[in-house]
Amino acid sequence: MSTHDDPDIHRHTTRLTELGVDVVRVVYPDLIGADRARDVLVDHLAGACEHGLAFCRAVYHTSPQGDVVPVAGGLDAGLPDISVRPDLATIRALPWEPGVAWCLGEVIDPATGETVPESPRDLLRGVLDRCAEHGLRPVAGPELEYFLCERSPTGWRRYAEAPGNVYTAGRRGDPDGHLLRTLRHLRDLGLDVSMGNHEFSSGQFEINLAHGEALDAADRTFLFKSAVKELARAEGRLATFMAKPFNDEGGSGFHLHLSCESDGRNRFDDPSAPYGLSATARHAVAGVLAHAPALTALANPTINSYKRFGPDTLAPWLIDWGLDNRSAMLRIPPERGTGARFELRLGDAGANPYLLIAGTIAAALLGIHAGQEPPPPLEGYGYDTSRAAVLPMTLADALDAFEADAELTDLLGKGFTTSYLAYKRNEIERFHRHVTDWEFTEYAHHL
Repeated sequence: MSTHDDPDIHRHTTRLTELGVDVVRVVYPDLIGADRARDVLVDHLAGACEHGLAFCRAVYHTSPQGDVVPVAGGLDAGLPDISVRPDLATIRALPWEPGVAWCLGEVIDPATGETVPESPRDLLRGVLDRCAEHGLRPVAGPELEYFLCERSPTGWRRYAEAPGNVYTAGRRGDPDGHLLRTLRHLRDLGLDVSMGNHEFSSGQFEINLAHGEALDAADRTFLFKSAVKELARAEGRLATFMAKPFNDEGGSGFHLHLSCESDGRNRFDDPSAPYGLSATARHAVAGVLAHAPALTALANPTINSYKRFGPDTLAPWLIDWGLDNRSAMLRIPPERGTGARFELRLGDAGANPYLLIAGTIAAALLGIHAGQEPPPPLEGYGYDTSRAAVLPMTLADALDAFEADAELTDLLGKGFTTSYLAYKRNEIERFHRHVTDWEFTEYAHHL
């Protein structure tokens, strides 16, 4: 039967037509988590489902400035195609763009019919399959911050610049009502957002997504970031999830809450165990601590990421954990029972949600396999190097730690690891060749 006669596709196209949607934007994440897409007229959706949409595989290897990075499977292979098929179960109408719906794309290699190692969504699926083999169903709750910027004569400045509007809502720190407008659009998009507020810095906001099954949480986070940036563009503004965009302000985090379910119960909860945490939870914590240096390469994936670290920043740079302690890298919130979980505070908002969630779950799973106990939890305020080891403090060091962690990279897959390392090391090479504004200011007038 041709897909044109497929009743499922016919049902979707009929519903879209009834909603007044005539274009489906098929989107998928690249290696850094940016959205790649193509607009498909609804009349041609069946053909896209049958044949797939051809994209050059090197889109995974393309830098933010449009340079094609020499990663295996791209330039060396003659720039072959990948095929992207609409995942009709993910269609959702865009509340801010009448007539258009978003739909996630499934990526395969047309030459083999298999997934490609650079596909972040499939990487997470592979990790979740390993969890399922052990009867575990990870549940994730993402929290992300971002800066909203507006144009100035010299480039971009923070929106609504005014100090002291820490954890507020309303027009006090948001005179144009950006947050409410964005919250309502995200709700109507079906991303299951729960709340938001003006964050610590001028122009900085946080919006929380409800927890859910890990792949669904990653999908919603990917679409959330894409939506926030698109809505800002519609306002003539720039929303950035960059780790630390300004010298005189702190950075933006991606805090990840994680637990595991099995047979309908939270496997992290055990009232009779130390700290009220089950052996599964404690082993998972130990795994994240053990693999934290390697995990940093996924949680803090840019050169800029490491400018967010430092004492008194509440951005963790030591390998530690604590009970309801926000100065620890891994915090155990006070809830137990169905709410038992850990919060990994390591990530910055620039992280690819699929890679951060996949890496964290993989590290936790390795800890569960190893059955090791974590050290005693941090007491008091952290950032004391006499009490905890220091994380990698540069992207280069983090990539070296990632490459050296054979357990973690074996679980994530050698194909992904090779591609990611090549892509990111090229980023470092390009940075070292670039003359920065700081260098000109520091040297030009005096040397």
